[in-house]
Amino acid sequence: MLAGMNESSSLDPEDRKIITLARSTRARNAVPEGAAVRDETGRTYVAGTVALDSLRLTALQTAVAMAVASGATSLEAAAVVTEAAAPADADLAAVRDLGGPGTPVLLAAPDGEVRSTTRA
Repeated sequence: MLAGMNESSSLDPEDRKIITLARSTRARNAVPEGAAVRDETGRTYVAGTVALDSLRLTALQTAVAMAVASGATSLEAAAVVTEAAAPADADLAAVRDLGGPGTPVLLAAPDGEVRSTTRA
């Protein structure tokens, strides 16, 4: 895991964008997590937690699935807004499956403050 070094102030504008989109989705849908991923062409996919009786997906798993279903072949970055202290192993695995082991996963608090960056 890479240190949190007040990453929000030095964040790339495209990374800030996916955090903002993830945060907005979380708030709008009143779900525990919001996530966004950016594919190899710069397109973004945004999702919230899915909690159905028959299907449970984290927000990041859902965003990765949306990217795959839309034809993405790789990921440049991912972001998840959550109260959790770290990304779930299943989330990192989903990002790694599509983006590769070096794909950055930004973890932000509900207020949008980036707490850490992990490589998938």
